[in-house]
Amino acid sequence: RKPVVLKGMQLGTCTTKWTVNYLSQAEGSKEVKIHVSVVPQMDFLSKNFVYRTLPFDVFVRRAAEVKHKEYFFSEDEKYYLRSVGEDARKDIADIRKEFPVLAEDVQIPEYFEKEQFFSSVFRISSAGLQLWTHYDVMDNFLIQITGKKRVVLYSPQDAPYLYLSGTKSEVLDVDNPDLGKYPLFVRARRYQCLLEAGDVLFIPALWFHNVVSEEFGVAVNVFWKHLPAESYDKNDTYGNKDPTAASRALQILDRALKTLEELPEEYRDFYARRMVLRIQEKAYRNDYV
Repeated sequence: RKPVVLKGMQLGTCTTKWTVNYLSQAEGSKEVKIHVSVVPQMDFLSKNFVYRTLPFDVFVRRAAEVKHKEYFFSEDEKYYLRSVGEDARKDIADIRKEFPVLAEDVQIPEYFEKEQFFSSVFRISSAGLQLWTHYDVMDNFLIQITGKKRVVLYSPQDAPYLYLSGTKSEVLDVDNPDLGKYPLFVRARRYQCLLEAGDVLFIPALWFHNVVSEEFGVAVNVFWKHLPAESYDKNDTYGNKDPTAASRALQILDRALKTLEELPEEYRDFYARRMVLRIQEKAYRNDYV
């Protein structure tokens, strides 16, 4: 249940074939919805980016550029593709359906049973683009096919120090955090790796990760269900909704906290601390290192 980088995997012909020219020709001018950002650090909480649509071949060439002759906002804007299903609200991403020609070039490592498969997400990033820190509820492989990525990870145990909003951390700049605003962040233990073309990073469910594309790069994320299938939200198309039992528990907690509001402040504080102690006693693991 810890991250690991796998090297020397057999990933198919994608590692040699996927040049900019090949990519742009293989899937032609089909329309793709992309993120466009004028700053390198993308923030899903403040939505400091916009969605735009481009023909796939045009997008690939733009994403590979450092300076753009054609652009939406600025000549150094960043581009990011995170593939989605045909109906983004209902269909799960599957590279075999959205990019069938390219999918034939990829050999996904078989570390899980076929019935556990959830999604395969095709990703293309401009050089210098940084994605927000977040966790996923399923195990996944980040398969780096071309380019280099730096990945910073944090254990689920360090969630109290990451200033969470849902599945995402408010701390955008993990290298130079605002410790006046996020003082507890210094207590989060940082793990880091540099993925090169052909490397595969295993990211266990609930591990936080922050990704920087050091170069223009292409990757495929493969998610699978580590828990029994009935544990997951049936309406989850992105693999980022908490397991149904966890969602129910959080709702119960919210109701309990609402009930505490009926008490004076000193009583509320006392019984809230008792609740925390009860949770630690009943649910915390004591074998983390």
